[in-house]
Amino acid sequence: QVQLVESGGGLVQPGGSLRLSCAASGSILRFYAMGWYRQAPGKQRELVATIASGGRSNYVDSVKGRFTISRDNAKNTVYLQMNSLEPEDTAVYYCNADLVLTTLLRGDYWGQGTQVTVSS
Repeated sequence: QVQLVESGGGLVQPGGSLRLSCAASGSILRFYAMGWYRQAPGKQRELVATIASGGRSNYVDSVKGRFTISRDNAKNTVYLQMNSLEPEDTAVYYCNADLVLTTLLRGDYWGQGTQVTVSS
């Protein structure tokens, strides 16, 4: 019914930048918050950034000032601009969306993940 497809991950040197995209498709009536999470090897999944339907954003302290989350409601897409990347940012990044289907059911949906590796 709903698909979240991430793109934009890859290998980058410390100090570099990447832009992640997550496009949602399916029988979607309305979006609430959208966000990005990440999971590094051997660690729990953690919240990176969220953005509400009205545009208010929230970030984990470790990425404040370096990452920017944005959304294009017309395209059902959320972005994560990542600058000044550090090796500690290496993880699989997952897109998340809190949305309502055309059946009026509300649910939490996840993308398949995209690998970000920061290494020289």
